[in-house]
Amino acid sequence: MKLLIMKKLVFLSFLLPFLGAAQHTIKGAFTPAESYTFALLYHVTPTATNYINQAETSIDGNWTFKLDENAETGIYKVVYAVPVEENNFDVFYNGKEDISLVFDLEDGLTFTASEENMLWQTYTDSISKINGLISNYYRNEKSDTSEIIAIFEAQKSTQNHFEKVTVDKMIAPFVKSNKTYIPDGFEDVNTYSLNLKKHYFDYMEFGNPLLQSSAFLNERVIAYVMAMPEETSYYIQAVDDVVNAIGNHEEAQILQLESLWQSMLKNQHPDVANYISDTYLLPLAKTYNINYLIKVLEDYNKSAIGKKANNFDFTYLENNKPIKTNLYEFNTYKKTLLIFWSSGCSHCLDELPKVKTLMEKHPDMTVLAYGLEDGVRNWNQTITQFPNFIHTYDLKKWDSPVIQTYGISATPSYFILDTDKTILAKPEHIADLEAYFSK
Repeated sequence: MKLLIMKKLVFLSFLLPFLGAAQHTIKGAFTPAESYTFALLYHVTPTATNYINQAETSIDGNWTFKLDENAETGIYKVVYAVPVEENNFDVFYNGKEDISLVFDLEDGLTFTASEENMLWQTYTDSISKINGLISNYYRNEKSDTSEIIAIFEAQKSTQNHFEKVTVDKMIAPFVKSNKTYIPDGFEDVNTYSLNLKKHYFDYMEFGNPLLQSSAFLNERVIAYVMAMPEETSYYIQAVDDVVNAIGNHEEAQILQLESLWQSMLKNQHPDVANYISDTYLLPLAKTYNINYLIKVLEDYNKSAIGKKANNFDFTYLENNKPIKTNLYEFNTYKKTLLIFWSSGCSHCLDELPKVKTLMEKHPDMTVLAYGLEDGVRNWNQTITQFPNFIHTYDLKKWDSPVIQTYGISATPSYFILDTDKTILAKPEHIADLEAYFSK
């Protein structure tokens, strides 16, 4: 019996190092070290970004995450600063190896251990260099056709090589989807550019869950759309191209369209954002009951630039006589600056005199000041300072349906409307309002 127990213990002691080896790490170094204080790790799927752990950086910028032996394989995201949406990078974890990397604020990301990640980086660096040679050839209007043909042959050889060596690896679909149009012979710059655009999505596997989990598809799609001439019609056509390329992969459509919608808002292309929301994204969200997205889009539509402002009834005084009207019937011959404010709001009382001074320079604009009040005494006293504004108030204050309809969360809130009451701009502060009129 003792001998049997001893044999089991010997076997267990022999096995323990191998069990330990199944536990892997993701570790890295941030430089310059003083610019970083933490690293966050997330596991990303097509529909979720799941928090895993947080690590503090050491004095020399090092950090380590120990992964559980049962940790899922796939895409992991390392966040190094806030906002997290802009300060992160992806890593491939195949469950078989440790990952080491260096992230430099200027030089970017370099992997020092992990065959999977290092191979991907070698591939992207190689393709990037070849693309640089192609750009240089056409930009400098070179005439030696044999030079560009040789570059295209090198591009094809490089792509084929990496597709072969990554066949059984996690990065295989990324390498395949990154493939671009490669001519068989010489093409002038216009022909080559048209063919690049025509075949841009030919190799992208939009239905692949691993690709959907990474930033890869988002970056390629946004690069395609934003490469178009900066006109609404070109952007809209590019959005249609993306939808057609994705095809029947509805989940992929939603992921890419939501990313494009946010990008258009960020880059101040409201007409394109509205097109994405109205034509594709909101109908898809309703079809698949994606409640968070429905709420986000419907809240956005309440007061989106380029949309007609929501109508509401109000009363104001003219020559001491009450005039009952609504927004659509009011001031139909001039633009309107609609301000939601309150006489009890110190920030409003600071900004409104500046608005008054600014509007004296713009007599083509009527100011409609909508007071959110819980009484009229302070309001009556305050509005005497702004005799050229049209004043009305709402005693429901933050419970007002008008406020909810416009998605107002702070005062003062500004809306610039044209004569048809379409929202032209939503300046956040007096400085933004001044910048709008300076244009």
